[in-house]
Amino acid sequence: MKRKIAVAAALAATLAGTAACGGNSDDGGTTSANGTVDGKGKTIKVWLMVDAQSGWKDVVDDAGKRFTAATGANVTVEYQQWANVLTKLDASLAGSDVPDVVELGNTQFPKYVANQAFAELDKKSFENSDTWLPGLSGACESDGKTYCVPYYAGSRVLIYRKDLFEKAGITAAPKTYDEFLADADKVQAANKDAKFGAVYMPGRYWYAAMSWVKANGGDIAKKDGDKWTGTLSTPESQAGLQKWVDLVKKYSKADVTKDEADQYLVFSQANAGMFYGNGWEQGSAEEVRKDPNDPNSALVPTKVKGKLAAAPMPGIPSLLGGSNVGVPLKSKNADLAAQWIKYFTDSTSMKGLIKASALPNATALLDTAATENPKLAVGAEAAKNSWAVPNSGKWADVEKANILQNMLSDILTGKKSLADATTAADEQIAKTLNG
Repeated sequence: MKRKIAVAAALAATLAGTAACGGNSDDGGTTSANGTVDGKGKTIKVWLMVDAQSGWKDVVDDAGKRFTAATGANVTVEYQQWANVLTKLDASLAGSDVPDVVELGNTQFPKYVANQAFAELDKKSFENSDTWLPGLSGACESDGKTYCVPYYAGSRVLIYRKDLFEKAGITAAPKTYDEFLADADKVQAANKDAKFGAVYMPGRYWYAAMSWVKANGGDIAKKDGDKWTGTLSTPESQAGLQKWVDLVKKYSKADVTKDEADQYLVFSQANAGMFYGNGWEQGSAEEVRKDPNDPNSALVPTKVKGKLAAAPMPGIPSLLGGSNVGVPLKSKNADLAAQWIKYFTDSTSMKGLIKASALPNATALLDTAATENPKLAVGAEAAKNSWAVPNSGKWADVEKANILQNMLSDILTGKKSLADATTAADEQIAKTLNG
């Protein structure tokens, strides 16, 4: 979900079709989901990712039925693959056959928003909009305007070995960061194998490192007027980053030149006591595919099967994964599209997502999620404290250039001091975001 999005050609065509968008409000073209829209004889086209088809198609179908009953319009849902959705969308925006609703990941939306490829929406006309998860809604906002609606989320949590906690005399998951460090000390002391690390933390895991930065009042970058400034070299950011570096050096045996992509597989080999990962990584660590190249091959229990538990990482905000939905500016059915989004993201649909073990889009619904689906309890608690990457249309270029990953490797390998590495990263980030 983190690649450069080439929308320049699409943007020119999109802007030319602005008038086609319409809108049923009187505030300069903002598309509202309030009121009723006569859609008899019309059909809207919705692009959702394949996750919805395999995970909660009943939610999609129910939203469609309620939408049709209210508007008279029909809906066609086309399920997309993450690998090529951006290429397809760019081609679509450059032409005339544009979907009316598009799902994108929360790290994908900012570039399209910055390039004005999506219609402005009336935030107040969508349910629970006053408590949307910041980690999702941040990607939808620009200059006080809203261009997409949060859909669902996943949060990062502390995943740990119950058996090793018991062996170390620990009776409960840590509630504070100091307790987390104390538990890491106990787990480390109780396991003398040279290959063992109390916490598995790869050196290029920037999602984690930046969460430590945010926890200490720091940030990656800030916008002042029309210019972005890198802020990793501020005292707050450096303090948070230093805590993360200290953690890695003291407790982790992970490769400092690797990222977190396969951390659950490494953890499944039983050489670590804890790791910081997405909620789904607990199950993936306990059971792996017999043939890793075949997504349909049988699941095989690992050495940690039945030994894992999860808890919110105390004191550390979570960078959410997840998706938003928006209306392309060239949609010929913008008002109907907003109506469909209203039903697809309302509390009724959120209850369906909760049942399917996906986190809802608003903090007001997280306690309900934890009650109605105990599997979500830990992730829901973690999602209450979330953050988003800088809302710049060029953020994807920062990720593509591996600026943060390279900074972390330079610090951990000793190539650069923390001060020099963060200063260099700030310069690169500012140059990229302002370029």
